Amino acid sequence: MSASFKEAQLRAQQLRNEIDHHSYLYYALNEPELSDSAFDSLLRELIDLEKQWPQIIVPTSPTQRVGGYVENNTFDSVQHSKRMYSLDNAMDLGELDAWLKRVSDAIGSNPKSLFDEELSYVCELKIDGSSIAITYSDGELKRAATRGDGLTGEDVTANIRTIRDIPLRLQQDISGEIEVRGEVYMPHASFDRLNVALEEEAQAAGKTPKLFANPRNAAAGSLRQKESRITATRDLASFIYAVAKDNNLPVSSQWELLQWLRKCGFHVNPSIALCKTAEEVHEFCKQAIDMRNDLPYDIDGVVVKVNSLNTQKQLGFTAKAPRWAIAFKFPPEEKTTVLRDIVVQVGRTGVLTPVAEFDPVLVTGSTVARATLHNLDEVKRKDVRIGDTIIIRKAGDVIPEVLKAVQSLRPGDTEVWQMPTNCPSCGSHVFKDEDGVAYRCVSSECPAQRLERLGHWVSRTAMDIDGLGAKIIEKLVANNLVVDVASFYNLTIDQLATLETGEEKYVRSLSAEKRALTGDYEKEPALLGTLMATKIHEQIQESKNRPPARVLFGLGIRNVGKTVAETLVRQFRTIDALRNATEEELTLIEGIGPVIAKTIRHFFDTSDNIRLIEELREAGLDLGKTSGDGSQDDTYQDLPQTLAGLTFVLTGSLENHTRDEAEEVLRSYGAKASGSVSSKTSYVVAGPGAGSKLAKAQQLGIKILDEDALDKILATGEPPQAI
Repeated sequence: MSASFKEAQLRAQQLRNEIDHHSYLYYALNEPELSDSAFDSLLRELIDLEKQWPQIIVPTSPTQRVGGYVENNTFDSVQHSKRMYSLDNAMDLGELDAWLKRVSDAIGSNPKSLFDEELSYVCELKIDGSSIAITYSDGELKRAATRGDGLTGEDVTANIRTIRDIPLRLQQDISGEIEVRGEVYMPHASFDRLNVALEEEAQAAGKTPKLFANPRNAAAGSLRQKESRITATRDLASFIYAVAKDNNLPVSSQWELLQWLRKCGFHVNPSIALCKTAEEVHEFCKQAIDMRNDLPYDIDGVVVKVNSLNTQKQLGFTAKAPRWAIAFKFPPEEKTTVLRDIVVQVGRTGVLTPVAEFDPVLVTGSTVARATLHNLDEVKRKDVRIGDTIIIRKAGDVIPEVLKAVQSLRPGDTEVWQMPTNCPSCGSHVFKDEDGVAYRCVSSECPAQRLERLGHWVSRTAMDIDGLGAKIIEKLVANNLVVDVASFYNLTIDQLATLETGEEKYVRSLSAEKRALTGDYEKEPALLGTLMATKIHEQIQESKNRPPARVLFGLGIRNVGKTVAETLVRQFRTIDALRNATEEELTLIEGIGPVIAKTIRHFFDTSDNIRLIEELREAGLDLGKTSGDGSQDDTYQDLPQTLAGLTFVLTGSLENHTRDEAEEVLRSYGAKASGSVSSKTSYVVAGPGAGSKLAKAQQLGIKILDEDALDKILATGEPPQAI
């Protein structure tokens, strides 16, 4: 006899409570009371009950973790309630001790006695995963977002719901909103299973398997799956360690916060320590290094935090990181391998860079087979030769680096490596730069430089054209579809769709007789296809909306990086105005020296570059719009220079602006924004956590402003004495 609706509703709620309770015991406390089979039987009963009575399903039911399909191709943006900061790094115990001393000195020298708690630290393992921010409303999971750029992330709520150790409902009664932060990671066992499954799936489809390089990349990729049911199969896990937006939590320290998070049902890393001395912090770091290879997940260091939340608040933040926390990074893992060759790459400005190619070796979670040697002087300094046994490590656990050669293992027939006298790409003669370090090909027709320039144009920091990778660009050039960056804007969807990718695909089975002989299937060239071509074409059209500074940076002018490009556009407003500037005018700009001014002038004195700029204008790119009479558009007109002659220094944390945003507005009114305090400083804006800059300003008698005063200046452009 089937249960009535009310009976089903009541039983379902009982089952949910029971399942949530045992999930809490399993994930948060690591004290399971039920066997896996007993737990599964509870879940199966709930699934069957909800199938029979779909009306009783609620979003927080454990059965809703399976997920579905997200229709949109991109994830919605989410503005973080508070910025997600990075951490400053301590690369050894000496740098860690320097940070501990800075914290101690800041507390001991504070005249206001704001730090009344005994100084202590919490040490936590630094998980090598993907940062996440999760918001709960009245105890129920509401939204989850990736870190993104720290200010804005991507909405991955549907995928986060599939992670079994993240509670859908909190075990504590909390009204209003609370935002917790932590790390989503992929355990080693899950990572191994995933790559095996991907390899088997690819082989079954007759394709080359595309495997994840390491668990960190696998975790990040799994979080951004359009189908949350796929995320559910990836066996992701989490560790939660912070609260960004709270509702007057009953805790006063990081140690208490971690215990409270565990009570709420979150998975909190058990490997933590409360330390009162530098020696105790050192001991935890040494233990973490020893346990690193025995853990079922990746870590790349230890995070050390000031324990007191009040002290954290008073210490505040720099522009990039909290002053009350630091990441002690593990010493780089070193491996030996054999150097097989030193090849030369040609960059977009013609610089020749030697690159070491060696037998593949696993270093800090990923396999590497190449590493830059930077320049000839570096090759000579390290004295590495083809055939040497070399030591490889990853600088900062990220960038492969050749540390040195093992001299005792050097074969007797090795030769000192020399830079080629001709460009390996075009054969032109190679010239040594005036600085005596770089070797450069100066041919404007060099194919390698062309490919590098095209790749730079589409890169994320320049025009950000997703989908145009190096292989696709090579094919476009080989088919004479692209000769320079302006050519991208002439591409059609049909041209892109019929482009061969350089890979092959299986088309049909051979006859049984031929199959027995070859053991293979017939192949044909793989094309880019209409779907991918349409997406790339849309990205190209979207790139026309990038601001002039991105266009200028994308042009790849030697010595003009992203920051210099922004400075130039801020000063001249349009690329046309910059084009007409003299070297003398350029050198008057702060940060633009004679070397940069000379290369800029050389770029705009070259007829091919002027032709390129005109083609970009015709394609519709934003070069700094001008009105019909040639004057600058109102959109780009300077604001009244009411702050001209004043120098501002911003220190401490700001609640209403990022430091970059505030400094940009100050500059637009004619002020100078400096990073250091001197007798020439007009005003110091001091937020919470202001340190040595504030102290120096007080010593020099410089006027101190708070953020309220800064807000008025930014809103009106009026100097402080006029407000």
